[in-house]
Amino acid sequence: MWKLPGLIIWAIYLILLEQEISMKALRILGIAVGLVLALLAAGIGVLYALFDGEKIKAELSRAVLEQKQRKLDIAGKLELSVWPSVGIKLGRLTLSEPGGNAEFLALESARVEVAVMPLLSKQVQVQRVEVNGLKAAVVKKKDGTLNIADLLGGDAEKQKAGPGAAPKDVPPGDTGSTPLRFDIAGIKVANAQFTWRDEKSGSTTTLSNLDLGTGRVQADTARQTLEVDALAFMAKGKSGADAFELKLDAPKLAISPEKAGGESLSLAATLAGSGRTVAAKLVLSGVEGNAQALKIGKLALDLDARSGETVVKAHLDSPVAANLAAQTVALEKLAGSIDLANPQMPMKQVRLPLAGNLHADLAKHTATIELATQFDESKIATKLRVAKFAPLALGFDLDIDQINVDKYLPPKAKEEKPAAQGKLDFSALKGLDVNGAIRIGSLQVSKLKLARLNAKLSIAGGRLDVAPLTLNLYEGSANGSLSLNAAGNSVVLKQNLAGISINPLMKDLADKDLVEGRGSVALDITSHGDSVTAMKKALGGSASISLKNGAVKGINLAQSLRDLKGTLGAASGKREDTTQQAKAGDKTDFSELTASLKIAHGVAHNEDLAMKSPFLRLSGAGDIDIGGGQMNYLAKASVVASSAGQGGQGLDQLKGLTVPVRVSGPFENLAYKIEFGSLVEDVAKAKLEEKKQEVKAKVEDKMKDKLKGLFGK
Repeated sequence: MWKLPGLIIWAIYLILLEQEISMKALRILGIAVGLVLALLAAGIGVLYALFDGEKIKAELSRAVLEQKQRKLDIAGKLELSVWPSVGIKLGRLTLSEPGGNAEFLALESARVEVAVMPLLSKQVQVQRVEVNGLKAAVVKKKDGTLNIADLLGGDAEKQKAGPGAAPKDVPPGDTGSTPLRFDIAGIKVANAQFTWRDEKSGSTTTLSNLDLGTGRVQADTARQTLEVDALAFMAKGKSGADAFELKLDAPKLAISPEKAGGESLSLAATLAGSGRTVAAKLVLSGVEGNAQALKIGKLALDLDARSGETVVKAHLDSPVAANLAAQTVALEKLAGSIDLANPQMPMKQVRLPLAGNLHADLAKHTATIELATQFDESKIATKLRVAKFAPLALGFDLDIDQINVDKYLPPKAKEEKPAAQGKLDFSALKGLDVNGAIRIGSLQVSKLKLARLNAKLSIAGGRLDVAPLTLNLYEGSANGSLSLNAAGNSVVLKQNLAGISINPLMKDLADKDLVEGRGSVALDITSHGDSVTAMKKALGGSASISLKNGAVKGINLAQSLRDLKGTLGAASGKREDTTQQAKAGDKTDFSELTASLKIAHGVAHNEDLAMKSPFLRLSGAGDIDIGGGQMNYLAKASVVASSAGQGGQGLDQLKGLTVPVRVSGPFENLAYKIEFGSLVEDVAKAKLEEKKQEVKAKVEDKMKDKLKGLFGK
């Protein structure tokens, strides 16, 4: 029994011994912590003692000036903080352009934090980077170099070569620079502004209210790895008169030589200008692969654009295959649709399904796109070829079996002034480099009905040339060329029309019912101006027409001459000129009509009109004012026979006379005036001549009788 108390005493002893050991351990730990804190305090004290902000500012400014020939100015003091992380904060900073005082970059404030504990192991681990009020302007000079070439570590020749070009003295596969490795817990850029200016083109694009935020960012250029968490980017800006906004979200992105992937990435953009808005969203999902090759399960693009009453909505999607080493991208199965709506269109809305593919070689700056669609009775296929990205050089082939463009266009407002309808501006041709071919089986546009249209198109130097341009129209064919030039907003048209039925052509082209017949028309005209009205007034060049078996509309000369026959009196009688308006249904038939025109300042002058019919010959001279929309023309009709055909019956009395007919007034209301003054004079002369012939005949008869008596015969 005595053993039990002994065991209890032994246990108590062991417990007391353990507590003593624990107390010693706690004391040792406390001493260690105290030493660490003391060391940290000493380190902080030394750090503060050694930190000389003014000296650091001076050294930085000196180094930048010596190495980059730029002036660095840091206003205010550099502030040092040591807990919970070591950080340096600076106030306003400016950096000049190379070799000058002009400001290139400025920021309101910035802060860089590094983790404390890694410093004990002589490792610098950036904890966070914050930048506020950053402003920078990147300029592409006229010689192709950038104003940041020195900061990028490249020479002028490399900058001209463009991104991805290696220096001449660096072997292939060698970047020529020290590998970069960083691990940042977070980056925040707030209220930044970025400006891009191209001195050669004169264009300027500005990004303002730019915000960038990320979670952890890890990169190692030696291992070619990049990992980004929670990337968010937002910016607003202006390009010309248009305002735009960009938003980028990428929850997670990881790229390495072995594997690449990430959650869905989305990019949204909006554009707002005068009377128009555009909203677009791009989503990439199912990203996988490695640093050499990348596959995207689905690329989806949605577009919503509005201009006035017109609304365009589009959707495109496709899987994507990219070879990052070769810098190629392929979208093999492009599919989607475009919806076009306008309350003024006859059908209000039309949908175009799309199918095709895209291949791009970013290293060679080339790409090809094939798209096909079908809607209503139309089948359309196009192939685009990009020969160069910047400046853009584009080639294309467009095939359309049949299309009625008028069916999809809003009707023109009747009250709209012609000048407002025909505003012209060819400045969009500037800066374009385009070559292509267009083939259309059947086309209706602005009421014109065309078939088998073939055209070769070229745009360069602000000029559009369409040559050759061939097509069939109105029972005939056309062959020629068309040129538009942004310099002076000018146009040159050369066309030879053969076998054309002229009446339906003029009705559809100009809504004029003036002449019938079939034949040839030759045009060689030039013009310039910023509206249809100005173009008409500036027309110059030449034209000719040759028609057979037709008619002049609005007047029946045969009937007018029959009515005239009963009014003719004595030579001395006075007659007033007779004027009549053009009448629908009246016409003067002809078997042949030819004329040539010289055009200057919008006025076409003719002096060689020749029209023939079995009973009539018509000549004439005068002006057709195309710019003013009116004419003043004197035609002279001569009765040559009394054929009953083509309305010539009953004109025997007028045989040999020339009847002057003046055509004048606006095209919409032409008037035909028979000028009696000249006609009566001709009649008097004709009667006098007739009297002379009668007297002469009587004298000759008497002389014959006398001669017979004289010679007894």
